[in-house]
Amino acid sequence: MADQYDVVIIGAGPGGYNCAIRAGQLGLKTAVVDMRDKLGGACLNVGCIPSKALLHASERYEEANRDFAGMGVGIGKLSLNLKKMMAWKDDAVDGLTKGVAFLLRKNKVDCFAGKGRITGCGRVLVTKSHGGQTELSARNIVIATGSESAPLPGIEIDEERIVSSTGALTLEAVPGKMVVIGAGVIGLELGSVWRRLGADVTVVEFLDRVLPGMDGEVSRQAGRLFKKQGMAFRLSTKVTDVKKFKTKLKVSTEPAEGGEGEVLDADVVLVCIGRRPYTEGLGLEAIGIKTDKRGMIIHDHWKAADGAWVIGDATSGPMLAHKAEDEGVAVAELIAGKAGHVNVDVIPNVVYTSPEIASVGRTEEQLKQAGCKYKSGSFPFMANSRARTNGHTDGFVKILADAETDEILGAHLIGPNAGELVAELAVAMEFRASSEDIARTCHAHPTLSEAVRQAAMGVEDRIMQM
Repeated sequence: MADQYDVVIIGAGPGGYNCAIRAGQLGLKTAVVDMRDKLGGACLNVGCIPSKALLHASERYEEANRDFAGMGVGIGKLSLNLKKMMAWKDDAVDGLTKGVAFLLRKNKVDCFAGKGRITGCGRVLVTKSHGGQTELSARNIVIATGSESAPLPGIEIDEERIVSSTGALTLEAVPGKMVVIGAGVIGLELGSVWRRLGADVTVVEFLDRVLPGMDGEVSRQAGRLFKKQGMAFRLSTKVTDVKKFKTKLKVSTEPAEGGEGEVLDADVVLVCIGRRPYTEGLGLEAIGIKTDKRGMIIHDHWKAADGAWVIGDATSGPMLAHKAEDEGVAVAELIAGKAGHVNVDVIPNVVYTSPEIASVGRTEEQLKQAGCKYKSGSFPFMANSRARTNGHTDGFVKILADAETDEILGAHLIGPNAGELVAELAVAMEFRASSEDIARTCHAHPTLSEAVRQAAMGVEDRIMQM
């Protein structure tokens, strides 16, 4: 007889394991199924966490090489031990995956390693990683299978010379030349890692700017800063072919609107043109679950069918780990008969480059398109005392507020610790605060957060620090 559960979750990434933990806390008998032997999904194993470890390590390496002498810190000859850096990254991942396993055990969640497939209403068949099958029965099934790197037609990824984000995290040597296909978040983050470690990086982007979905002013300054740092860009350009030779790769490109092409030499090509939902082979048709043309599961307040729910990258909305986490908690609470809610208008987005880039809410372009009347306040980190003393002065904070009510509609940052500073703005927006609320809130001096306050003051044209 099949094991009986209140909730069976397919996928143990940020959405899945948070859903499982909350369900366990609420007294629901819960199981989670994942294809990987290690918990945490793509985010923890081959995405967010290992990439941030390499971003941090490579930033410290470049900083030591570029800035320490000017601050009076002598370190002798600097050297890179890539093998040790990769081991340090792997150790961080290992510790966190074990932490997830501990939390699931603590909350009495059963874990099954294998591929889950829905075979009928309330039934999940687990094909185990090492052979054999187990059938689970549940009153509720939660699909939290996440996403995978989107392929580029005609280009075969081998994860050695032509790599996705997964392969880019495990290169055994710094490539002489790297071509990155895609100037989105992943391309810029991983491209910047390998540039700092010594690679000659060229980014090819089909659209006419980097970070196409972000605020235009932020995107323009980011492009200028990355060029200044040494990254080369081919914007409004498409890749038509990648040819393998014994020691080199040849990347054929041409203008997006047609015209004379260019061939780029590379040792490694990183393909990161986006991600697609992992929804194939899940047996969705067995219970009538529908997907859209992108493969995303259609839902009504996360309900995909009777007794079936969907969260995270497998459905609509931004493909962000924290969005999946909040949805996982909301669904667990709905299953338990409580209220479950996620404010999709206040989900921060962060690019962990140097400087960091962060946003929450609507961009200027979106407000203009919607015909919203708004006010804007901006403050440069060059004028922030803590940024000056730290030597990290690139970027600014911009706050957009309703022209009549002063409610904050969006905030966009590029600069030091932007990913941390955006949290204050997200909290303010969650409580529908005005720019004046932030402007009248005392901030410690000297701190980077003062730039947020000054930008809020700028909405009413009363900046007080320079």
